[in-house]
Amino acid sequence: MRPEPSTAGDAPAIRRLADVPRVPLVRTPSPLEEMSRLRAALGAGSRLLVKRDDAIPFGFGGNKVRKLEYVAAAALAEGADTLVTVGGVQSNHARATAATAAALGLRCLIIANGTRPDRPTANALLDVLLGAEVEYIASRDEREPAMARAFDRLRAEGRRPYLVPLGASTPLGALGLVRAIGELLEQATAPDAIVHASSSAGTQAGLMAGCALHGLRTRVIGVSADDPAADIAAKVREVMLGIGTMLGSDALASARDVEVDDGRIGDGYGVPTDASREAQRLAARTEGFFVDHTYTAKALGALVAYLREGRFREDETVLFWHTGGQVGLFA
Repeated sequence: MRPEPSTAGDAPAIRRLADVPRVPLVRTPSPLEEMSRLRAALGAGSRLLVKRDDAIPFGFGGNKVRKLEYVAAAALAEGADTLVTVGGVQSNHARATAATAAALGLRCLIIANGTRPDRPTANALLDVLLGAEVEYIASRDEREPAMARAFDRLRAEGRRPYLVPLGASTPLGALGLVRAIGELLEQATAPDAIVHASSSAGTQAGLMAGCALHGLRTRVIGVSADDPAADIAAKVREVMLGIGTMLGSDALASARDVEVDDGRIGDGYGVPTDASREAQRLAARTEGFFVDHTYTAKALGALVAYLREGRFREDETVLFWHTGGQVGLFA
């Protein structure tokens, strides 16, 4: 059974989205694949699909590349010469930002919370190869003040910095996921539910906004890797309202309930759980793709649990949106 279209779609807003400047980093649609072997392994009746943003070619891929298409275009329009962003030492977003800067001939400064590694690996190694400057700070709480100081310092040096917030999770960045829903609909009919990893809220806001603007009733379920569900949901609503303002749409003014599952966090961000490790093995051994064990694997682990618990009907199609992060396997 396909989700019935809602009456809240906004075709003019979708057309306006096409006019928003972006740098074409995602040049072809990411693959959409059946997960028939995983379905069989779980004895699930529901049809399972995976949207493979991990397979986006640029910069080792991931959903952050979609956001950076719009953010980078804005930076270029302002005459920026340096992208400044924040994240953990193994941040996928920071790596994608560094790759974007390198491809556009810009400098990149990463404010990384954590300890400078003696021997950089995984994303930290890629940051170095991409030529990014990395400034280390002690904690996540210091990110915003450190970004502000870096911005002022670079301006004083005569440079033209452009701040890219954590995860590029702004209304502008989230347009990348709004556009991704249109890409998905060119590949298949709308799924009944989308399950994905959620943290800085931009991906979930963009997917929900895309569904609303296309008039879909698809459920978008974010699985938290760190923060409480209420905090993520509040940020999702805030970003969705911003998207509505940018695209001149009233369709997002009364956002539907935001579904965030914060029951899979375990001991915190960056710490795997038994369920995430099992999900990682299942993905590799049944479908041949990889999820990192602390972020995307927690979302896939949630999906595995939902299927075992019978939360979806047999006539429903469920899509796992693979947001990338496989580089973290080599940390």
